[in-house]
Amino acid sequence: MSKMMRNEDAFTGLEAAIVLIAFIVVAAVFSYVVLGAGFFTTQKSQEVVHTGVAQASSNMEVSGPVVIAGKDNGVQNITFYLQLAAGGSPIDMNKTTYAVATKSAIQSYTNSTVTMAWYKNGTTAANPNNLLEKFEFVKVTIENNLPAIGPNEKFIVEIRPVQGASYPLERNAPPSLAANKFYEVY
Repeated sequence: MSKMMRNEDAFTGLEAAIVLIAFIVVAAVFSYVVLGAGFFTTQKSQEVVHTGVAQASSNMEVSGPVVIAGKDNGVQNITFYLQLAAGGSPIDMNKTTYAVATKSAIQSYTNSTVTMAWYKNGTTAANPNNLLEKFEFVKVTIENNLPAIGPNEKFIVEIRPVQGASYPLERNAPPSLAANKFYEVY
């Protein structure tokens, strides 16, 4: 009697093909998930970079000199002009704050405690919306409750807009200060 032998060679090849296809499908799904996560991460990091640049750069800059008015051995007020930086977006000056600091004192100011005069296209302008926009200048004068700034003393005026980096102005008072005299400071 002859024995019937089972030949399973074909089934082994078929099983190997099925396992190979399963590995390929799993690898394709895994690579799709990894690529999707990579694209998502890239998009989020791009948003973070754009937000960081917007917050780190200042939208405004000083235009012209910083001028102080003297009083007997001290400073009566500080005046400077602000304009938008190139490509800057409009700034709400109602929400902009200021700080004047010396080595011994610091004083903060808001829109209501400084004097502002608006200029557009070289002429005086009323600006009811208080937005510093393209082709506009605003003259800011800080005069109430200034910290004591004496001759040859270093002081910093920090301009803090609502969005973007603060803008520091570090200056030195002149060697002598006289009442009712104006000094351009560097």
